[in-house]
Amino acid sequence: MDFLTLFGIAVALAMDAFAVALATGLMLPKLTGRHLFRFGFHFGLFQALMPLIGWYAGRGLRTSIEAYDHWIAFVLLAVIGIRMCHGALQAAEDQDERKDPTRGWSLVMLSVATSIDALAVGLTLAMLGSEIFIPALTIGLVCAVLTLVGMYLGRKIGRNWGPKVEFVGGLILLGIGIKILLEHTLPLRMVIK
Repeated sequence: MDFLTLFGIAVALAMDAFAVALATGLMLPKLTGRHLFRFGFHFGLFQALMPLIGWYAGRGLRTSIEAYDHWIAFVLLAVIGIRMCHGALQAAEDQDERKDPTRGWSLVMLSVATSIDALAVGLTLAMLGSEIFIPALTIGLVCAVLTLVGMYLGRKIGRNWGPKVEFVGGLILLGIGIKILLEHTLPLRMVIK
């Protein structure tokens, strides 16, 4: 596989992570180096690990996980999105106590939800007889960089729009989850039209 093709795949896989990072940047009252490191590192790590897992798992896992991978991604993104919307609707004095999505289970759930598609890429590369380490590394690095860019842009936008923009971020995550679900459950002719 040539580098341009690999880079295109990496960027396409990172788009969900970019959107989630953008939404997270919108809701954070202050963006620190720790936020950027945790999100960029975890998203990049999971995005690099999933193709490795898929590649090693082989064909057997592909048929069993394809039946419900979109449901896993939808549920994880919906839970985080709804929590973000709920946090945005709380009273102003409660806003300081809301949970940081760049920590704990929220971070793990978002990392897994945005990297499930990379598992299928790993399975595909295994079936094509392709190597995996350079593609996995490229996918992880591109995702980490786009995650950082998304958080930074989200913070810039959030600073200008005010604190209630967290609600919009939650809706974005919910929308990404619904998009993933629809792409995998609607018949192909309905998606094309």
